[in-house]
Amino acid sequence: MSQERTFKPLHLAILTVSDTRTFETDTSGLLLQQSAQQEGHEVAIRRIVPDDRYLIRAVVSAWIADPLITAIVTTGGTGVTGRDGTPEAVGVLLDKTLEGFGEVFRALSFQDIGTSTIQSRAIAGVANGTFIFCLPGSSGACRLGWDSLIRPQLDYRTKPCNLVELMPRLLET
Repeated sequence: MSQERTFKPLHLAILTVSDTRTFETDTSGLLLQQSAQQEGHEVAIRRIVPDDRYLIRAVVSAWIADPLITAIVTTGGTGVTGRDGTPEAVGVLLDKTLEGFGEVFRALSFQDIGTSTIQSRAIAGVANGTFIFCLPGSSGACRLGWDSLIRPQLDYRTKPCNLVELMPRLLET
């Protein structure tokens, strides 16, 4: 007989990268917060920072160093304009990248927005035992990324495997 697994709530941090959004207009950050909480996770902190790779890097670095935070989800700054720098800000912090995240995200996104998906530079990885997912800024992209990729991988009950079951081994040397 197979034993059912019990849900393990995580402590998440959510970062919106935008020059224009406020907490009143940040529909993507709010969607991610509500989605995580509906699953049973705790959102320990949610912030908004401008499209500045050094500010993004400072916030994400602090969260990586915080032993309470087990996963970080960012929204915004993954496009190709001059101000979009989330992948550059976060990428250098990653100990390991999860290349499949961006690949699968774009494959799923293609079904909704066609070739426009090539403009997305969604990335994910792990740093200091903390999982980091960087999504585009639209609420549709955040919903797709959360529902199709992040939610099942941050759920210990997902089989055959999930990221939560790897957490105790992330800092092994």
